[in-house]
Amino acid sequence: MNGLFANENGRFSPRLSLRLRYGRLFQLLSLAAVTLGLIVLSVLILDIILDGYKWLRPEFFSQFPSRFPEKSGLRSALQGSLWMISLTALMAFPIGVGAAIYLEEYASDNWLTRFIEINIANLAGVPSIIYGLLGLGLFVRGLELGRSVLAGSMTMALLVLPILIVSGREAIRAVPQSLRHASLALGATKWQTIQNHVLPYAMPGILTGTILAMSRAIGETAPLITIGALTYIRFDLKGPLDLFTVLPIQIFNWVSLPKAEFQQLAAAGIIVLLAVLLSLNALAIVLRNKLQIRW
Repeated sequence: MNGLFANENGRFSPRLSLRLRYGRLFQLLSLAAVTLGLIVLSVLILDIILDGYKWLRPEFFSQFPSRFPEKSGLRSALQGSLWMISLTALMAFPIGVGAAIYLEEYASDNWLTRFIEINIANLAGVPSIIYGLLGLGLFVRGLELGRSVLAGSMTMALLVLPILIVSGREAIRAVPQSLRHASLALGATKWQTIQNHVLPYAMPGILTGTILAMSRAIGETAPLITIGALTYIRFDLKGPLDLFTVLPIQIFNWVSLPKAEFQQLAAAGIIVLLAVLLSLNALAIVLRNKLQIRW
């Protein structure tokens, strides 16, 4: 055997001191990479906070966008983001979990199932603008939903479905087979076993995938711009068929304006977007932890 840890006779040589040094070197390099990433992220967040914190006043949340910075707010964009993420979760979560259950518990191991699995894995890596083009053709024009928040939510649901299905399958696959066998041996049907034992056990992992999927959905702009989400709205959303905008689009609009005050408004919008994202993630994490303790 030739290699780093082989002696002159070709036999394996432990050389523990050298192996420990290489292991320690790799550990230091990994720590340096993590530290560098945290430093860059901290600097960016600190810069955003310093630029935008003074605009975080009550009027910022109650006013509509305006061409005058002091009268501008993100009321319509915040409403649009909350509507969009709520409708996306309502549509994507049951479909994603249902597809994961079927593929993992009911589908036969044949060419069709493998074909579906390969396509789901590939869809997770498709650029988001492709989903925007699909939503434009299917929902905006095909179903004649127009540039509504419902069309945007359905587009985002398509975007996050592969993530939900893949994470849901992994969580269901992690449930021990002995749990299923014990339930079936006691006379439970397959669906009763899934409903009462498999799903509760897998739900923390499913919710983890849901957190990742919703985090991606709330920060996407390309699909929503493609289907025609507006950059300037001065009215409240009253239903799923209303025109809409979202926080990332409003932030992008402010960044593209020349006045320095609009750059500061964009920083304040980023702070609000991060706060909304972290709040939704915290809610899902608390729910996941409670389920882990319960089951």
